[in-house]
Amino acid sequence: MPGCKQEVFRVMQFSSKRLQITAVMALAALFSVVGCKPEEPASGGTTSTTSTTENSSGTSAPAARKMPTAEGNSATGDTLKLGLVASLNGDQKPWGEDSERGARLAVEEFNAAGGANGKNVELLVGDSNSQPEAGKSAAEKLIADGSLGLIGEVASGITIQMAKTAFDKGVPVVAIGATKNEVTDEGAHVFRVCYTDAFQGPVMAEFAYKECGKRKMAIMTDKKLPYSTGLTETFKAHFLKLGGEIVAEEFYEQGQSQFSAQLTNLKAKNPDGIFLSGYFPEVGPICKQAKEQGLNTQFFGGDGWDSLEIINTGGEAIIGGFFCNHYNNRDNKPEVKNFLDKWKAKYGKEPGTTMGALSYDATKLMCEALKRATAPNSKALIEAIEATENFKGVSGDVTLKGMGGNPPKRALVVEVKPLPEGFVFRKAYEASDITK
Repeated sequence: MPGCKQEVFRVMQFSSKRLQITAVMALAALFSVVGCKPEEPASGGTTSTTSTTENSSGTSAPAARKMPTAEGNSATGDTLKLGLVASLNGDQKPWGEDSERGARLAVEEFNAAGGANGKNVELLVGDSNSQPEAGKSAAEKLIADGSLGLIGEVASGITIQMAKTAFDKGVPVVAIGATKNEVTDEGAHVFRVCYTDAFQGPVMAEFAYKECGKRKMAIMTDKKLPYSTGLTETFKAHFLKLGGEIVAEEFYEQGQSQFSAQLTNLKAKNPDGIFLSGYFPEVGPICKQAKEQGLNTQFFGGDGWDSLEIINTGGEAIIGGFFCNHYNNRDNKPEVKNFLDKWKAKYGKEPGTTMGALSYDATKLMCEALKRATAPNSKALIEAIEATENFKGVSGDVTLKGMGGNPPKRALVVEVKPLPEGFVFRKAYEASDITK
């Protein structure tokens, strides 16, 4: 809050011991009234004023983030190393495979076009194995191997661990699909090319309420998944604001396969829709088991549904469900068509998930920042990424300058259809489309 510091200094000018005591009491009262707190030095970093705080419409307001003080890595010679952390194994493997393919395609194109002022980019890849701790270890190794910056991850929980490690080393991170609002709070070195849960939660609430006429929603949340808990919060708050009712909420944990108890409880509440804020490995079976129990309702979710595997595991029950996404292969934009032509020429088929396009964008953005950086080192790379304006991505334009790492992005709502149709575009939302 702008006036906090001035008021603090005014109070602390008292000199007598009695007045100092009074000043302390007044100071405490002041903080309580204006809602601010004294600034404390950030551990391991200084304060940057280029950060932002997201609100429910996906727009941004200035706030401060920590800037790493570590020097980061420097490159010598004609090769610039970038590291990618991706789930090459584990439940999130479909995202990891597309992340690696998108990143390799972007690096190949960048080098063919002359690289960063004549220097080629080398992509190093680490496997998160779909787990936060493994993601942290992969990030540590990639930094130790000389990566100037890191790309990834898709899962917010993994990305946060990457960001913590990268902060300590002074290395930038550009997240591919990590949407949890707090990801970029880890420091001024963290950026993303995707929208946040502060936006996609309200988007799905608007769609369910206004487009589908839902009034009584139930929610199932993965209580161990940061992405799921955050998305549930933003969906719930906006649905209630619209005038809807949350009739029940049940919880489960990642890796769980049986959901009969939770579904029995939800069925008793007779919801006209269920919001499933988790990832596709659990969402598919939840929908299938719901139908088997006679819970015939419509399902809604976020970008964590984004894998065609959800159709195989969800069966007929998932058909007709809707979820929020960043990109769609059927988008008729020239950028999408050009991207798909290049992808199919290299890999023989279209990307199976949105993460192919987002990883391509994240990698290309970091490569272009390397080209603009004043020196071949991590510190200059952070500054160049922060200065990004109107980067033309496949998933939409990206501006990071002054946005605290959170670019304003549109969101797409897609419908789940039987294969081979898959995910079909239904409606696009800009921040201005969300009811205030």
